[in-house]
Amino acid sequence: MASQTSGQLRDVPLHHTSGVSVGDWEILLSWCESALESRLVIKYACTLLAVAVSYLFWCYFRRPINWTRNLTDIGYRHLTDTQSSDHAKRDTINNHRRMRKLGIKLPPPFPNGWFCIAESADVPAGKSISVSCLGNTFAVFRSEETQEVFILDAYCPHLGANLGVGGMVMKDCIECPFHHWKFRGTDGQCVDIPYSCNDTIPKTAKVKSWKTHEMNGFIYVWHHSDNLEPWGLPRVQEIDSGKWVYYGRNEFYINCHIQDIPENGADVSHLKAIHEAGMFAGSDLRSARLSKWASLGLHAWDAKWQPMAEEGQHHIAVMSLKHSFKLFNKMDIVNVNITARQIGPGYVQLYLESSIGIMMALQCVTPVSPSVQKVIHRFYGPDNLLFAKFVVWGETIMFERDIMVWNNKQYIDNPCLVKEDKQIKSFRNWYKQFYSDTSPGYGNFQVGLDW
Repeated sequence: MASQTSGQLRDVPLHHTSGVSVGDWEILLSWCESALESRLVIKYACTLLAVAVSYLFWCYFRRPINWTRNLTDIGYRHLTDTQSSDHAKRDTINNHRRMRKLGIKLPPPFPNGWFCIAESADVPAGKSISVSCLGNTFAVFRSEETQEVFILDAYCPHLGANLGVGGMVMKDCIECPFHHWKFRGTDGQCVDIPYSCNDTIPKTAKVKSWKTHEMNGFIYVWHHSDNLEPWGLPRVQEIDSGKWVYYGRNEFYINCHIQDIPENGADVSHLKAIHEAGMFAGSDLRSARLSKWASLGLHAWDAKWQPMAEEGQHHIAVMSLKHSFKLFNKMDIVNVNITARQIGPGYVQLYLESSIGIMMALQCVTPVSPSVQKVIHRFYGPDNLLFAKFVVWGETIMFERDIMVWNNKQYIDNPCLVKEDKQIKSFRNWYKQFYSDTSPGYGNFQVGLDW
């Protein structure tokens, strides 16, 4: 019996005695392989997540912001909300601009002063560009040897080719792309006509050379209808020395008279009306005040504007501003002291100081046509400033609210003002110094309205 039982047991398959079938082993082995693969997947996923977080960290803290808006991007949605195609929207906006009157008795469109003609990065060594603004077209180029920037009238006196379009830079000269006449950057004099047998170059072979100044990421041209000598532009030493880093820029095209933009500094009453609603409410004035985000962070302002009285600083005005950011209009989050130095008609140095750090914005306003202004802000501050990008974004949103007004307003020569608007009158009296009797008026220019 025992041997029989033993024989019976020998005949029983192994999986019957262990309680685990071959299929179970296969399932277990498959599960182990899947688990191993899952661990590898998790490892790879964690690696990708770490890379993504590092990239986002770099984008926020290290990658400069570049925010650009065209002339038709802001302030015209009330005209184009029902239109789907970009072509129809553009036609509607251009028709609106043709019908709109910028004002009566407008000041000259191009004041006297320093104006940004380009950013330094736009003109690398050995390159030339063409820039149209201030009623002129300029050829701007940088010497490969000295790194100096030169600005000349763009059109060659020979047959009118644009020196800034295809012109070759040779040391401190630029060569016309049409017939290779060569012009010196320092004075605009032609120094070589390669196919001429005559050693004497005509005195008329010359283009105007413009006074140029480069600093803090901008290239400036001196424009003055009476050809008076320029005032100095103060450099920001923290930017020059590299103590402060570049956090980004924004760029806008605006349909208004140039004076409307700096006048905002003296119009302190507009701050509550336009800029009280939190930045989270967006830049569209039709909805900003009614947005559920409007009260999340409210802005309060206390400002004053005044011109400088010191000798040699009459071209400077200062706006002092105390700004508080309140959560639900109850809890002070941060208080900022802002000082805006308006230096001439088109340049502002804006300092922002608070308990959590200091930043600076440089603003340049340049008339690219009598009725269109190009505005650029460049932002700087100490390295690793955690809130820097937040400031750039917030300032951009607030500025777009102003643009919505500027793109649809008129310039009124004799406005109806109340006592609280007295600083606007002071501003206009101060700003008059940038116009001359010889400043060309609107009638001197063909104003194209299509964009």
